[in-house]
Amino acid sequence: MVKKLLMATGIMSLLFPTLAFADDATPAALQTAIDSVWILLAAVLVIFMQAGFALLEAGSTRMKNAGHVAGKTILTFGICAIVFWAFGFAFAFGDDGGNGFMGLHGFFVDGTAAQEQAAFSSLSFSDVPISIKFLFQLAFAGVSLAIAWGGFAERGKLPVYFIFGILFTAIIYPIVAHWVWGGGWLAKIGMQDYAGSTVVHLQGATAALVATILLKPRIGKFNKDKTPNMIPGHNQVLSVLGVIILWIGWFGFNPGSGLGALNDGYFGYIAMTTNMAAAAGGVAAIIVSWMYFGKADVPAMLNGVLAALVAITASCAFVEVWAAAVIGAIAGIITFFTSQWFEKMGVDDPVYAFSVHGIAGVIGTLSTGFFATPELAERAAVGGAGLFYGGGLHQLGVQALGVVGAFAFVLVLSFIILGIIKATIGLRVSEEEEIIGLDLSEHGTYGYPEHLKKASHTTSA
Repeated sequence: MVKKLLMATGIMSLLFPTLAFADDATPAALQTAIDSVWILLAAVLVIFMQAGFALLEAGSTRMKNAGHVAGKTILTFGICAIVFWAFGFAFAFGDDGGNGFMGLHGFFVDGTAAQEQAAFSSLSFSDVPISIKFLFQLAFAGVSLAIAWGGFAERGKLPVYFIFGILFTAIIYPIVAHWVWGGGWLAKIGMQDYAGSTVVHLQGATAALVATILLKPRIGKFNKDKTPNMIPGHNQVLSVLGVIILWIGWFGFNPGSGLGALNDGYFGYIAMTTNMAAAAGGVAAIIVSWMYFGKADVPAMLNGVLAALVAITASCAFVEVWAAAVIGAIAGIITFFTSQWFEKMGVDDPVYAFSVHGIAGVIGTLSTGFFATPELAERAAVGGAGLFYGGGLHQLGVQALGVVGAFAFVLVLSFIILGIIKATIGLRVSEEEEIIGLDLSEHGTYGYPEHLKKASHTTSA
């Protein structure tokens, strides 16, 4: 322990020279400094996942919509940052006065210790400054919103991104986050969702599902006999790069959720379970696609990796390494089959948002009810052991209740909000605008200018 402390002191002296000469550079102050640097780095990794979403979704959609799909990532994260600062963070993590439903204090985060002490007792377990805690939790809210936009792909109106983005970030996401992470009613009964299989992924996926249903399928997706047509993305290489970035970003997403670093390598163990799940999910999914199609499907492999990462997000701190691989493989396989099933049912989910983030989010949340070990549950100080480790059905029941409660809440509110938008300004662009592509109809130019020149020549001819 002494060697570790000396090594950490040397590193921090290089990073922060003034710390080496400070009178208050005690072990406690050093721990705070290291924790703060690590969580800020984790926040940057999670925010960088927006680049992964931009590449994945742009590559998975058609060329005529690529600029729009990538550009709205910047727009919506900007909206999310402003709204979460003003309202969302307080609703999610502010003290609730005992109501167990939503926070009531800490609006317009000012980054001061005084506000933290007065309003955010749910985050007091970490010594990291409130400004860094805010940035880290903002990154999570941004990921959930990015997932929701998957259901709008290639046909949603740009103004809808403003309206729904504001309401999702201010009301929907923070309330469920409070239930689980902010000291709300699910936290009180011991729901285990370490980094957000339900809080982040199921919420965003449920909103995406509602959007997909209300928007209806893209032009040409289904034939008159309801059989689906394949609408391939324009650039598989971009999609692959996007998934690699997301995979890397998950090393901030899961290990950073403990809001600290000096805990005997616990965050390193979480990184290990995260990686094992992702690897197993990708391999399992491509094998299953090979058996199903007769060809090894690259998009299926990419979705398998993401589904596994989503699933391990809840359980990464509660399960053994072998169980993480099992959870990842199960998520990758089930996600493949649910994506096929939804298409057969007439649901046009362009980037498979609900299968990858919703179904896998449910799998991941329930998995702790089976695989959580007594030792790891005690270490995380949340809930108890799963069914396979002598915990009976209790933890599984808590997990199932959390899934049903979150899904129902987001489903109802999303239907109400998007239903009102549809009845007033409309959700979907016109048929002509959809055929032209959202790059040109919403922004006046294509993401690929060469495509614009080609289209102009074709029109002239």
